[in-house]
Amino acid sequence: MANSKAPFVGIIMGSDSDLPTMQSAIAVCEDFEIPYEVAIVSAHLPGMVASLTPLPTIGVPVKTSTLSGVDSLYSIVQMPRGIPVATVAIGNATNAGLLAVQILATHQPELLERVRQYRQTLQQSVLDKQAKLDELGYRAYLAQHNQ
Repeated sequence: MANSKAPFVGIIMGSDSDLPTMQSAIAVCEDFEIPYEVAIVSAHLPGMVASLTPLPTIGVPVKTSTLSGVDSLYSIVQMPRGIPVATVAIGNATNAGLLAVQILATHQPELLERVRQYRQTLQQSVLDKQAKLDELGYRAYLAQHNQ
C-alpha cells in the first residue's frame, strides 16, 4: 500500500531502529487496506509532529534501553494545552494502527463494518481459548502453550 495511492496514514519514526516496533502499525494498515506512507526523520517526537499538523497524531512510545520506554511515554503525554497527542502502550504499534483505522472509520461505513468484524474475531478467539482451558484444565493448557 505504501505509495500506491495518496496516503491516509503517515507512520513517522525517529530512526530506523524504530521500524521493528512500528512494523505492526504498517501491518494493520495493510490488513485494512489503508494507504500509508513510512518516513524516518531525525530526532522525531510525536508532539513535534502534532504541533505541525491539524490532523490527529498518535504516539507510540518506543521501548528504550535506559528507561524501558517510560521516557518516551512521558514525552508524549506531557504536551501543552492545545496540542493533543493520543498515545498507546509502550511498544504497542498495533493499537496505534487500529486507532488510526477507527478514526478513519468514523466517516467510512464499510471500514467501520470491517472494524466490527475484526472485534468479533478477537472476541471469538477469547471464547475459543476459554473453551479450551475449560476442556483441558490449566496445567494441560499451559503445557500446550509452552511447547
